[in-house]
Amino acid sequence: MRVAIITESFPPDVNGVAHTVLRVAELLASYGHHPLVVAPHPPRAKREEKTSYSFPVVRVPAVPLPGYPGFRLGLPSPRVRAALVRHQPDVVHLASPVFLGAHGAAVARRLSLPAVAVYQTDLPSYARAYHLGRAGQAFAWRWLRGIHNGAARTLAPSTVTATGLLGQGIDNVWLWGRGVDTRRFDPAKRSQDLRTQLAPGGELIAGYVGRLATEKRVELLAGITALDGIRLVIVGAGPADAMLRQHLPDAIFLGERRGEELAAIYASLDVFVHSGPYETFGQTLQEAAASGLPVVAPAAGGPLDLVADGVTGYLVPPSDPGAFTAAVARLAADPATRAAFGAAGRRKVLGRSWPTLTEELLGHYSQVLGTPKRAKVTT
Repeated sequence: MRVAIITESFPPDVNGVAHTVLRVAELLASYGHHPLVVAPHPPRAKREEKTSYSFPVVRVPAVPLPGYPGFRLGLPSPRVRAALVRHQPDVVHLASPVFLGAHGAAVARRLSLPAVAVYQTDLPSYARAYHLGRAGQAFAWRWLRGIHNGAARTLAPSTVTATGLLGQGIDNVWLWGRGVDTRRFDPAKRSQDLRTQLAPGGELIAGYVGRLATEKRVELLAGITALDGIRLVIVGAGPADAMLRQHLPDAIFLGERRGEELAAIYASLDVFVHSGPYETFGQTLQEAAASGLPVVAPAAGGPLDLVADGVTGYLVPPSDPGAFTAAVARLAADPATRAAFGAAGRRKVLGRSWPTLTEELLGHYSQVLGTPKRAKVTT
């Protein structure tokens, strides 16, 4: 099968959209399919990072997102149409379509190419988090309806998200989750040397991993730093970095980490805590569970599917800083519960491998096609 993936984000970006597209494209290529990725150009400083992929990547012009210069907004470009005509895809995969994705959707329609739209970024909630008001949220929903209802189907990552999309007039919504690398993220990678560096006094270590941005509400974790015998570790980067360092002066900020180094950090934590109330899924929750950690997360959005309250961790009222602090304190005082939750979480994610989820995605592609191969696309 020939697949064109048009994405708002791709490595060297570090976020859920970029990671998902990379893993899916790698696996499609390894299965003998023919993926193409169309993505924004990275910042000039990162273009020197030479990375080879097992599939073609076409970059389009991009500009920094106002207020978030680390994220590049892909611009409409003739390169999108040229790439699709050249690649001759059977299906177009719109990865978290907003701006570049909207242009890609329009090009696909003009070329009579079927499209699958993957919903991953809660744009209306971000509009609320950034104080754009009801008008901003309403505009976001109108924009998203135009993109998603033009696709053959929309894939939502969680039941809460799917229900919300249907309630906003987005049709033909199907569930498709995310995979997790249970070999990379493994409790066996726990490092005593790393623990000693992070907590030289032998403190219990609670950790957050993710972007440092307004919508992630990391400041809600400030109370954890006041708990006796607990160190709070923050892993990630983003526009809220400086503000959070001021707000959480007793936390340890490690910056952005990747690969095996990140896996070792996860496994060396004792509790994982996630504060963002606007998650459509919550990939870091899966990575933490795979690493054998009990999880504390808000009872909203994707975490409702990922965290079994009282079994793999605790779900707490969103935006309640005291609830996050109390849940971490409760786990800190109960080693047996931490171990039981961590083991249960690991068992829960073992069946969510990326190969399994990619096979599900191929099933969605096939159902959308449902007809003999189309005639060749021409200019």
